[in-house]
Amino acid sequence: VKVRHILCEKQSKALEALSLIQAGEPFDKVAREVSEDKARQGGDLGWKTRKEVVASFADAAFALNVGEMTRQPVRTEFGYHLILCEGRK
Repeated sequence: VKVRHILCEKQSKALEALSLIQAGEPFDKVAREVSEDKARQGGDLGWKTRKEVVASFADAAFALNVGEMTRQPVRTEFGYHLILCEGRK
């Protein structure tokens, strides 16, 4: 899948980012402003296989349809992610 994400250490910050997106802010803009990793570049992670990401991230990302975003933050060992699917092969 081709994905973008927003990564936050705290769930409350991830929920804040989710609220901004639901209010109409573009995903990439929120990623640049809120994300706590390289997702500050708009959150683009490119094409990923299941083996390239941790299991809970993969389960969430591969369950999404193109254009769909996770409804709640997904917890991994790195923090809380909002995941947007941009493509499938």
